[in-house]
Amino acid sequence: HDQTYLGSTMASLPPPQTLLLDMDGVLAEVSNSYRASIIKTCHEYGAASITYDTVSEWKARGGCNNDWVLSLDLIKSDPNGKQDLTLQQVTETFEKYYQGDASTPGLCDTESLIPSKETLEELGRRCGGSSGMAIVTGRPRSDCEKFLKLHKIDHLFDVSVCMEDGPPKPDPFPVTRACELLGVKPSNLVVMVGDTPDDIRAGVACGCRGVGVATPENAELAKKEMRAHDTGKLTMAMTECGAELILEPGFDGLLDLFPV
Repeated sequence: HDQTYLGSTMASLPPPQTLLLDMDGVLAEVSNSYRASIIKTCHEYGAASITYDTVSEWKARGGCNNDWVLSLDLIKSDPNGKQDLTLQQVTETFEKYYQGDASTPGLCDTESLIPSKETLEELGRRCGGSSGMAIVTGRPRSDCEKFLKLHKIDHLFDVSVCMEDGPPKPDPFPVTRACELLGVKPSNLVVMVGDTPDDIRAGVACGCRGVGVATPENAELAKKEMRAHDTGKLTMAMTECGAELILEPGFDGLLDLFPV
């Protein structure tokens, strides 16, 4: 039903010109990196009940854009989790798993690019080059730049709004800041693409259009259970927050939204 819904949406709205992309779960496959680092950190501090499903449930509720803070909250939510931890301790443990050290490779090395480079390059052309697309992520800037360079897509984005720049999504700040840096006004000519309710809320709150994308692991699970890709908890939560459609991983469907 993607296409029918998309058709009716396109008929009633002007074609968009600017594309804002979240990174984790949208561009970057992070189930074995960020998500795994959350779980390993929780388990190290006694919160053995925390699983991938728990993380997904919390992300679906929203307000969980910072994985360090989320790890600490999850540890405290488990009766067996260490209760007197500081955010600093949790952050250092998380980073040990995510970045690795001299003797152990970091889980960040498991990340891959979800969409094809061709799709991204074509979207870039349709948005008028690198001044028409931006990254809007809760990642630290160093992690964001490292991923873009590693996958040779850094030339497609002049602008990245990251953790250090201001309040995280669902606050609209990262979206309005990206628009400001691209020289456009937040409006229905701007599309914010994300994989959580926080991404959609941030975009919709300042007048942009919200488009959801299913993460590879959630789409895989839906397939196994013989459900549509947009029927999981996270995807349904995005629709409730105002996402006008939910795309499959790799978001080739965005090409239908951005005219040639």
